[in-house]
Amino acid sequence: MKLKYSLLFLLLSAMLCGACSEEDLNPTSIFDDEVEMEKNELDIWLDNNYLYPYNVDFKYRMEDIESSLSNNLVPIEYDLAVQMARIVKHVWFEAYDEIGGINFTRQYAPKIIHLVGSRQWNPNGTITLGYAEGGLKVTLVGGNWLDPTDIADLNEMFFKTMHHEFAHILHQTKEYPVEYNDLSEGHYSPSGWNNRHDMADYAPFGFVTAYGSSQPGEDIAEMTACFLTWTDAQWKALEEGAGAEGWAIIQTKLGIVKDYMRTNFQIDMDKLRAAIDRRCDELQRMDINALP
Repeated sequence: MKLKYSLLFLLLSAMLCGACSEEDLNPTSIFDDEVEMEKNELDIWLDNNYLYPYNVDFKYRMEDIESSLSNNLVPIEYDLAVQMARIVKHVWFEAYDEIGGINFTRQYAPKIIHLVGSRQWNPNGTITLGYAEGGLKVTLVGGNWLDPTDIADLNEMFFKTMHHEFAHILHQTKEYPVEYNDLSEGHYSPSGWNNRHDMADYAPFGFVTAYGSSQPGEDIAEMTACFLTWTDAQWKALEEGAGAEGWAIIQTKLGIVKDYMRTNFQIDMDKLRAAIDRRCDELQRMDINALP
């Protein structure tokens, strides 16, 4: 009996080996992460307008490793990614090119811009509009809500974020004056700023936004971004809400920001603000759905 079963086992093994040898196995490993994707029109445009002139990797295919793993996020839609790529270049990168020269932008611009389609909600009820990491990457969140015709919304949701995060990068490169931190000392609230809903809760202490009252580094980044994106009407409302003492602190902070940018980077903030305002107006006459 043992001999019979042994012969049967050998026969089946031979048949199986023969069958396997006749199959053409796929040489590509299922664990190979190096998948090459054929470049589409946007990929080629991004190479020519971000990678080659600025050495910037513009990522619109959302990557988990580049995103917050604590939130449920989705990629930006392709057509909106095209619009965002055009907007970021025209209003952000080329505005700094215009005032500071392209070499300034090449040197200090983030090396990665990462788009996320969904908004990033936080447990405390706030929304993260964007963030910078290590002076190398800026993530812009909420791209699927992009409306190029609404400049006020663009300023609040995207442009202010761009300039805020870029300010962080510049501050990591060259420190801003430490005396800035003393102007509103005692009124910063890292964990309670989100409860300051009304202007009266923060402006009288010299803050332009509630988020700016979280800590000095966010304060000066908000001061920079708001100066570059707010309308005259918004600044007038802040002046009225801040009162004489708060407005004096805000003006002192703004003076430090302007001097810091002029001394360290040869950037005239008033000229930059005018250039950004003009470029926002130009967006309304541009076909940002096309890739020239």
